[in-house]
Amino acid sequence: MRRNATLFVAVSLLSGLGGSAMSLVAGIWVLDLTGSTGLAALAGLCVYAPVLAGPWLGGLLDRAPRRPLVVGVNLALAAVLLSLLAVRGPDRAWLIFVVSCAYGLSYVLIDAGETALLPAALPPARLADVNGWRSSAQEGTKLVAPLAGAGLYAWRGGPPVVLLCAAVPVLVAAGYAALRLPATGPVDRSPAARPHGLRAGLAVLLRRRAVRVPVALAAVTIAMSGFTTAALYTVVVEELALPSTFLGVLASAQGAGSVLAGLVVGRLVARRGASAVGVAGTVLFALGCLGRCLPWWPATVAASVVIGVGLPWTLVAAVIAVQTHTPAALLGRVSGTANTAMFGPVTAAIPLGSAAVHLGGRPPLVAAAVACLAVALTTVATTAWRGQSESDTGRRDRWRISSGRERSCNFR
Repeated sequence: MRRNATLFVAVSLLSGLGGSAMSLVAGIWVLDLTGSTGLAALAGLCVYAPVLAGPWLGGLLDRAPRRPLVVGVNLALAAVLLSLLAVRGPDRAWLIFVVSCAYGLSYVLIDAGETALLPAALPPARLADVNGWRSSAQEGTKLVAPLAGAGLYAWRGGPPVVLLCAAVPVLVAAGYAALRLPATGPVDRSPAARPHGLRAGLAVLLRRRAVRVPVALAAVTIAMSGFTTAALYTVVVEELALPSTFLGVLASAQGAGSVLAGLVVGRLVARRGASAVGVAGTVLFALGCLGRCLPWWPATVAASVVIGVGLPWTLVAAVIAVQTHTPAALLGRVSGTANTAMFGPVTAAIPLGSAAVHLGGRPPLVAAAVACLAVALTTVATTAWRGQSESDTGRRDRWRISSGRERSCNFR
C-alpha cells in the first residue's frame, strides 16, 4: 500500500506541474496572438466550463473500468496538447481554446477517477493522509510551475512548453498503470446497473449528511474565492497602490499556506471529522477575506497565508467525505456531481465579483466573509441541534425502559 500512496502523490505532483504551467501560458499565448485581454480570460473560463457536465462525465467511470479510462484520458490529453504545435498566428488561436476545454474535461474525469480509485488502492485509515499529501503536492507546484512555464514561454515561445506539458500526461498514465489494485469482476452493463448521472449523484449528496455538509461548505468557500478575485486585484493596485506584480507575492504566500495545510489536514479529518474540518476551513477563509480589507500590505500577505490554509481544508474534507461515505459502485458519478457542486458556481461567481468591484475592492471581500461565516455558523448550529435531538431521544428511550421496568416490578 505504501507503493500506491507514493504513486498517487507522484501523480498529483506531475499533474500539478503540467496543469499549472499550461493554465498561465495559454492565457499569455492568446493575449500575444490576439491582443485581447477578454479572449485571454476566456481561455481560463474554458477550463472551468466542463465541470458543469461532471455528473454525466463521472457516470462514465461507473460504466467502464476506471483505471483504463483514466489512463486513456491522460494519453488523449497528451495527443490533443501536441496540436498546439500548429499554432503560428492569430488564425490558429482557436486551437488554444480547444485544448483548454480538453484540459477541463480531463480534470473532471481524472479527479472523479482518482476519487474512485483511492478507496480501492488504499486502506481506509490511509485515505485522509494521502489526500492531504496530494493536496500539498498540487499546491506546491503552484509556487514554481506558473513562473517556470511563463519563463520558458518568454525564452523559447510556445512549442517547448507544449512538448513539456504533453510529456506530463504520459508519465501520469504510467503512474496509474503501475498501481496495484485488487482484482474486480466484470463491469455490470445491464440496464439496471446503468448510471443515471445527476439523479444518482444528487441522491447521495442530498441524503447523506456526512457528504452533503462538507461538499456544501467547499462549494460556498470556493465560489467566494472566485467572487473575490477581482476585488483582490483592486485592493492591491488601487487601494494599496502597489504594483500588479505584488499579486505574485500573494499567490506564493497562499501557496505556502496550502502546502502546510495539506500536511496536517488528513490527521485533522481523522480526529475531528470532515464536517468539522470543513467548517474550520470556511471560517479561516472568511478571516482571510477580512484581513485583506486592512490597509496594510503585511496584513494582506498574512491573510493570503490564512486563505491558503482554509481553502484546501474545505476541499480535502469534502473529497474525503465522498470517498468514505459513498458506495464503491457510485463513486464515479457521485464524485463528478460533487465536483460540479464545488466548482460549478465559480463560473458565475467570477463575473459577479468583477461587477461588484465597481463598489470598491473591500465590499466584495466583506460580503464573501459574511457568506462564509453564515454557512459555517449554520452548520455548527444544525449539528448542535441534531446532537441535542439525538440526546433527547436517547433520554426518552432510557426513560421508557426504566418506566417499563418499574411497571413490571409493580405488576409483580
